[in-house]
Amino acid sequence: MGRGTAKRWRGSLDTTGAVSRARIQRRTLTPPEARVWTALKGRALGGFKFRRQHPIGAFVLDFYCAEAKLAVEIDGQGHDQEDAIAHDRRRSAWLAAQGVDVIRFAAEEVRVNPDGVLKAILLAVRARAKSPSTASRSPSPLRSARGEET
Repeated sequence: MGRGTAKRWRGSLDTTGAVSRARIQRRTLTPPEARVWTALKGRALGGFKFRRQHPIGAFVLDFYCAEAKLAVEIDGQGHDQEDAIAHDRRRSAWLAAQGVDVIRFAAEEVRVNPDGVLKAILLAVRARAKSPSTASRSPSPLRSARGEET
C-alpha cells in the first residue's frame, strides 16, 4: 500500500481519516507530548521503538510501541469531562480487543514528574514486550530536563 492509502487494522476499520489526522497531529504536539516524545524517540527509552501519533483503526494514539503492543496516552484537561471519559473507555476497550494495552498519564503529571512517567512507561513496555532479546537489553538512563541521570 502506498503512502496515504487506507490500511486496515485486522480487517476491522478503515484508517483513512485517522492517517490524515495523525499527520496533522505529528506537527502539533502539545508541550507534555513533546517532552515525552523527546525521551522516547530514537529508541532512547530502553531500546524500544515508539511511534508518535500512530493511527490504529479509527483512532490516533499519542505514542505506540509495536513490539510491546502498548499505547501511551497523554491526557489534557479535556479528558476529565464525562463524555471524554466515556470515549476514552470505549477506545481503550476496542484497543484491548486488538491486543493493545493503553496506559494514560495526565499532562500535569508529565509536567511535574516527567521521570516518574518515563519510568512507568519503561516498566510497562518491558512487561509487555514479547521479544526474548528484551531481557538482555541494558536500559538507557532516564534523563531529567537538564540532562542529569536519575
